[in-house]
Amino acid sequence: MIGALCCAIGLHWVALQSFAWTSMLIEYSKRAPLCQAIAQTFDGAHPCSLCQIVAKGKASEKRTDRQSRVPSIDIICDARVIQLISPFALFQYALDGFSVSESSSLRPFHRRG
Repeated sequence: MIGALCCAIGLHWVALQSFAWTSMLIEYSKRAPLCQAIAQTFDGAHPCSLCQIVAKGKASEKRTDRQSRVPSIDIICDARVIQLISPFALFQYALDGFSVSESSSLRPFHRRG
């Protein structure tokens, strides 16, 4: 399943192109300084046979994608308003006339003696 997904997103072309660039870089660096080898590898003017195969493969995939598209029918839907929050209910607490000084349970415990 992972392999099919990788092929569907074109990861195989990325892997082949990376391999081609690595091979080109090694080959060009044997004949020229590294800076020049890097420039020749990525300038696009000196493609190797594998680069050409990758370019043709990508182009053919794009052509088949364009040809196989079927016109789709857009469905228009009415927007609905859905309320997921329940209405606010006011609650009266039974704390009328209550003070902290009247409650002995809220006072700190002091030991006498």
